[in-house]
Amino acid sequence: MPDMPPNYSLAFTLVFASLIVLGLITRFYLATRQIRHVARHRDAVPAAFAANITLQAHQKAADYTIAKTRFGLLETAFASAVLLGWTLLGGIDALNGAIAESGIAAYGPLLPQLALLAAFGLISGLLDLPTALYSTFRIEERFGFNKMTLRLWVTDLLKSTAVGVVIGLPIVALILWLMGSAGSLWWLWAWGAWMGFNLLVLVLYPTVIAPMFNQFKPLDDEALKARVTALMTRCGFAAKGLFVMDGSKRSAHANAYFTGFGAAKRVVFYDTLLKQLDPDEVDAVLAHELGHFKHKHIIKRIVAMFAMSLAGFALLGWLSSQVWFYTGLGVTPSLAAASGGTPNDALALLLFMLVVPLFSFFISPVFAQFSRKHEFEADAYAVSQTDGSALQSALLKLYQDNASTLTPDPVFVKFYYSHPPASERLGRMLSSSPSSSSASPATP
Repeated sequence: MPDMPPNYSLAFTLVFASLIVLGLITRFYLATRQIRHVARHRDAVPAAFAANITLQAHQKAADYTIAKTRFGLLETAFASAVLLGWTLLGGIDALNGAIAESGIAAYGPLLPQLALLAAFGLISGLLDLPTALYSTFRIEERFGFNKMTLRLWVTDLLKSTAVGVVIGLPIVALILWLMGSAGSLWWLWAWGAWMGFNLLVLVLYPTVIAPMFNQFKPLDDEALKARVTALMTRCGFAAKGLFVMDGSKRSAHANAYFTGFGAAKRVVFYDTLLKQLDPDEVDAVLAHELGHFKHKHIIKRIVAMFAMSLAGFALLGWLSSQVWFYTGLGVTPSLAAASGGTPNDALALLLFMLVVPLFSFFISPVFAQFSRKHEFEADAYAVSQTDGSALQSALLKLYQDNASTLTPDPVFVKFYYSHPPASERLGRMLSSSPSSSSASPATP
């Protein structure tokens, strides 16, 4: 690992600290805009929705949005403080030193690296527990969405931790082994392993992982099954099965989604969704999801993930050999790694995962824009395959039942929203749907 002049380290420290501050300022600016905008429009339902959304429902959505956004500010400040604690204030350096002094390096160079990542993950998880508990049992509970008991919450936590260990540790161990054994192009091999792992998870998730947390029963409504099957046949889509998930045991929020990969794809409806929507509306929501496949949005996102991951691994391959990358983040790398000491690979991987979000935050609006574009395209496809008014009424019900605000701040939307706000989605459908271009949104 070549040594670099001290000014490289200082420069990187300044860039890192500046990104934290700039990110905080930007997040606080956007959040305060959102809070003010939603509060300012709280006392009147937008004219386009006045016939369909009650003032009480509109105010609930406003209050829910404000409560979540305010809490998000606290989470952001806390996360930034924790990040500083791990890096410039010496947290990772101290943890790495403690593991080095524990003597477990005698059992091989891989074990202390896995121990570092595992210890970091455990401590980070513990630090996140209070915010997760408050979000679920105070905010979600206050607005009537939480259906989880504390026992179920703890059970989910234990299960997800176990899944993370069983699935995560082997792929991390493989990447660390490749970093130390595959030569200067280790990052290319590691990228291939990471992509293979992600594709494997896509296959295993619907049949192995998801059933550990929820029950999936075949759709037993024969009339609805016939409608859905006819729609999928008309759209040229094949699925492994139609299932209903017991989402109501955790939340009152409703959803439907496709999961799986290739021939293993399956359609999953939340039980809450089927209770809230009539058959025409279920058809329309499913047609929207089919629109994503028809426009190859899923494939495009997977390809984009492959490309970004390749760039990320290549960058990590270079940074891992730069002393200033470690010292600039408050960590002392092992200079004896090249002569048989504990490698710095886990340190590089960990620091890279902490730094990348600071940079990616500022380009996230670009990805949000593409996501909203995809949603518009899926809506247009649904309108072409089903009754446009059914999709409009379904969206109104879902926006209302999920307490999604009808009056988000436009700048906040551009930066964060992966889905267009209700006014834009319904407005686009009204202007493009022959069956509803002269009608107002249907009453839920």
